[in-house]
Amino acid sequence: MAKSPKISARNEPGDPARSGPGGSASRSHETGGLIVHISGLLPSLSPAEQRVARLVVADPADAARRTITDLATAAETSEATVIRFCRSVGMDGYPQLRIRLAAEAARRIEPPDARVVGGDIPPGADLAQIIATIAFNDARAVEETAEQLDPAVCEQVVEAISQAGRIDIYGAGASGFVASDFQQKLHRIGRTAFYFPDVHTALTSAALLGRGDVALGISHTGTTSDVIEVLEQARAQGAATVALTNYPRSPITEGADFVLTTAARETTYRSGAMASRLAQLTVVDCLFVGVAARNRAKARKALEVTAEAVRSHRVGSTRRKA
Repeated sequence: MAKSPKISARNEPGDPARSGPGGSASRSHETGGLIVHISGLLPSLSPAEQRVARLVVADPADAARRTITDLATAAETSEATVIRFCRSVGMDGYPQLRIRLAAEAARRIEPPDARVVGGDIPPGADLAQIIATIAFNDARAVEETAEQLDPAVCEQVVEAISQAGRIDIYGAGASGFVASDFQQKLHRIGRTAFYFPDVHTALTSAALLGRGDVALGISHTGTTSDVIEVLEQARAQGAATVALTNYPRSPITEGADFVLTTAARETTYRSGAMASRLAQLTVVDCLFVGVAARNRAKARKALEVTAEAVRSHRVGSTRRKA
């Protein structure tokens, strides 16, 4: 597979649509949502710009009503920093940011209790509130991830996986569970896919990849050094590389031909990787179904054969006679 320029499933706002191999263009940021985009760029912003970003993400409608002086004061920074923030997220200036925020706030009409359950879990919350908060955040992560995914980029990744002689999938910690899930799904439809939780084994596997193979690295933060190192090894061998992360400007994207992004928001319990895991699973499920749909008959047959192979291990089931 010939090397291609890095293609991202989330464009910078204000940039023209970028074309990938075969002339496919990424979807405009208008569809994905400005708030999702700003959230994804948070780690790449300066500390002062991050304070502005958090105010904007927390309440887009309120931010849209503020003058540049008001917003700068609320963020404990300067008007110049607000202008730099606007440019960092792809806006021409503060007037354009206010217009975009107002439009998004109008589009994103939420139920009256959304602010209560849509944020973090407060100290002393009862189980009913915990359930409501987790359900809301998980559902929002899946919905916003689906909104900002670019079908054109996903199509190119699906094509690469469908044609690959071999697929390596890398992930550590909670992202490792997602990597393992994707590997098992691909295996069930007859694709040659591997996941190695040990970084040394993953590195040796990546060293054996070549052109026509695909390597997918999964990291919510995009800063997991083990995953980045293995993905770089795969790229050095000529494999097509795909990064799945929540942050489109994170280090893992630098060595990837294709970038797919999730839209899970940070909370106190982020270390539990709750909403981020579901957002990642949403993306890999889209890829899996896309690959299976490329050859429905073969995939269906493989699923039937593999299901039959384990049928006798289910309580109350008997193996069919040939």
